[in-house]
Amino acid sequence: MTATAAPLTGARTVTHCPYCALQCAMAVRGTETSPADAGGLCQKGWTAGALLRSPARLTTPLIRIDGELRPASWDDALDLVATRLTELKRDHGADANAVFGGGGLTNEKAYLLGKFARVALGTSQVDYNGRFCMSSAAAAGMRAFGLDRGLPFPLADLSEADAILLVGANPAETMPPFARYLKRGLIVVDPRRTPTAELAELHLQPAPGTDLALALGILHAVVADGLLNQSYVDERTAGFAAVWRIAAAWWPERVERITGVSAADQRAVAARLANARNAYILTARGTEQHASGADMVSAWINLALALGLPGRAGSGFGCLTGQGNGQGGREHGQKADQLPGYRRIDDPAARAHVAGVWGVPADSLPGPGRSAYELLDALGTEDGPRGLMVFGSNVLVSAPRSAHIADRLGALDFLVVADLVLSETAALADVVLPITQWAEEEGTMTNIEGRVLFRRRAIDPPEGVRTDLDVLSGLASRLGQPDGRFPADADTVFEELRAASKGGLADYSGITYDRLRAGERLHWPVPETDHPGSPRVFLDRFAHADGRARFHPVDHRGPAEPTDAEYPLQATTGRVLQHYQSGAQTRLIDELTDAVPEAFVEVHPDTAARAGLADGDWASVESRRGAVRARVRCVPSIRPDLVFVPFHFPGAQRANLLTNPALDPTSRMPEFKVCAVRLAGAE
Repeated sequence: MTATAAPLTGARTVTHCPYCALQCAMAVRGTETSPADAGGLCQKGWTAGALLRSPARLTTPLIRIDGELRPASWDDALDLVATRLTELKRDHGADANAVFGGGGLTNEKAYLLGKFARVALGTSQVDYNGRFCMSSAAAAGMRAFGLDRGLPFPLADLSEADAILLVGANPAETMPPFARYLKRGLIVVDPRRTPTAELAELHLQPAPGTDLALALGILHAVVADGLLNQSYVDERTAGFAAVWRIAAAWWPERVERITGVSAADQRAVAARLANARNAYILTARGTEQHASGADMVSAWINLALALGLPGRAGSGFGCLTGQGNGQGGREHGQKADQLPGYRRIDDPAARAHVAGVWGVPADSLPGPGRSAYELLDALGTEDGPRGLMVFGSNVLVSAPRSAHIADRLGALDFLVVADLVLSETAALADVVLPITQWAEEEGTMTNIEGRVLFRRRAIDPPEGVRTDLDVLSGLASRLGQPDGRFPADADTVFEELRAASKGGLADYSGITYDRLRAGERLHWPVPETDHPGSPRVFLDRFAHADGRARFHPVDHRGPAEPTDAEYPLQATTGRVLQHYQSGAQTRLIDELTDAVPEAFVEVHPDTAARAGLADGDWASVESRRGAVRARVRCVPSIRPDLVFVPFHFPGAQRANLLTNPALDPTSRMPEFKVCAVRLAGAE
């Protein structure tokens, strides 16, 4: 069932790290990895090669027989999958089958996965784990700028900033090489005193779920203190008056009572940003993963627009993409409401264009489907999907209300998981398909700054392992699709992606493998093969028809689940340096698990003492949805009303046993970042 990956050659191959959206350049020789540029690698990156030779690698398809997963041939496994999916569609309709993708898949995989769902299966039920990551930022960016690109400027521009307001981000742990761009004027908004906050000149610690109020307070100070960039607002934006009608009622002293951030600090932030020669506002998951996440991001965009930052050389607004292909993964069709090129699936012109590329009638394409949590919540229900295919995601650990999702997975008639290891989700499957990983395949990734990168193949995969593209191609032919409609080689898929994206917001049509192999730095959109790319969008105009950015009026609502006498504390979740996402990969690397072997709960010493707990004790963190068993870490710098639990661990240590599935009405983002809990001792 397992084997050791073999070197393609003894040569040194430059490719890219498999983890976060920085996509740091990495050199691979055999299975040894090292930095390939001056940026270096974090601990996750320099240990990534260990997984290439891990005995936990799957190399043989598995089929569940009499309750146990047993080795099978590829033909038997793919035949079974095709037969069961066909039966479910015949008996219950096309939407009886669902597909769940991931933000770590290459652009080629994300593209072919969305096509497979809509053409080979004919289902509308397709979404991906990026819905849990960037959806709020994407929604806010689209309505403000008419375009969603996490950073609409190169990372290197940040090095010249005199002030950076970083909201809900801890890149010193989550993407350490990013910290080299934070040279001066750093202001951090985070309820925890993180390693990133330690680098800051000013750290604001608002109560969780009150970021929107804080943004309104700082905006109020900008206007009241005469710092509004009136000429920019008049010439490049629309809608400020409606935003000011709300912000006028949020004077800093009122905001201080709600957030705990002093009025003086709010005014200081307003002044620092307004008086800086170059300034940026950057947001991330801490302010986005809320039931009001899209509005929270809009509030920070409103502040940036009032200061005249977006679309100005040397300044701007941006969102820090998390997953390795979090940007490209949401552009090419694995999202419930999208087609390739960032086209909307309910747009007749978009449907006609993409259908033409695919060679199918436009009216054969399904409409929008359920968003990620809604899809998972519907599994096995009367009108929900009965079969599910999962690629690049470990939903049992990563989805909110995890115990409920386990029940829903258990209610399925048929579950297929394609993965490189037996993740917690794969262990529940009826069929498990072993697939290649980052150093064993070619493809493209789109990094945090919208730059398309070529991921080179460095080694041969273990015998018996196939790429996701091979899997989709093999299944499509068994489902009756004509030869050639679902190619298995990445370069052919990318050529088709180029055509499908042409004319869309995320236009890749001018990008070629030859240009990428030659080292060209291509930031989308790239509409022609002689186009140099677009490293800085918005310098001349925004993507709305009139060229103006839009202020969007938003007001503070607070957490969907407030604290009370029964659950008096707030819990938030996040990452640690040594682990990534659900931990399915990093928990298999000894150096990383030795450093952080288990879940923990950060808590203020006074809060721990009130619960009868001390540093190192086992605690039970309990919400209305479940309980997490974790070891206490007493941290004097954390707010006394807050506890923090990392989300990388399985079983009884799953942080998402606690989290609230309340959804943002626009982005459909669950409220991962705050829920009401209590703390108790645990054996």
